[in-house]
Amino acid sequence: MLTVSIDFKSPASYLALRPTLNLAQETGVEIDWLPFSVRPFSVPEERPDETVGDRHRRVRAIAQRDTHLHYAAVQGLQMCFSDAPAGSDHALAAMAGIEGNPIPFIQTAFDAYWIEQADLNDESVVASLLASLDMVVPDPQSAHAKLMTSRKKAEEMGVFESPSYIIADQLFLGREHLPWIRSLI
Repeated sequence: MLTVSIDFKSPASYLALRPTLNLAQETGVEIDWLPFSVRPFSVPEERPDETVGDRHRRVRAIAQRDTHLHYAAVQGLQMCFSDAPAGSDHALAAMAGIEGNPIPFIQTAFDAYWIEQADLNDESVVASLLASLDMVVPDPQSAHAKLMTSRKKAEEMGVFESPSYIIADQLFLGREHLPWIRSLI
């Protein structure tokens, strides 16, 4: 069993989805998908009074965004960064509340966020995504409780960022560890 923690607003999680699904298909490993909310990615605006530290954070964020865009292009994925990133908590709660295979919803939610810049913290947007897949909208209160339980479980396993992979009680942060994870499988 491979446990994978993701957040729809995490560019690294979006870029990790296809390689992770390919790994599962090629090896037959079962995946336990855990929703795990992280801070939204953003590039700080340039300010005339910015400090060296502020400039460093801004330039580093630009480089990180450009790297994500490069890897999206390598995978043939569309990826649009928003100046005002939206939330993802309602979609993560829905994911936690899905009975059965969550992959169609996961793929649809990622595309909605990174291609259409949908606000996955809007209940009506999430309900629309679920309806487009003929999936039942989970009870919001129950789904949010499951999301909190999922977060607690992930944190107990050492997760603090998304995507995170756990296999054989070992924690790996980021898709760059997939070759090592493959060897463990």
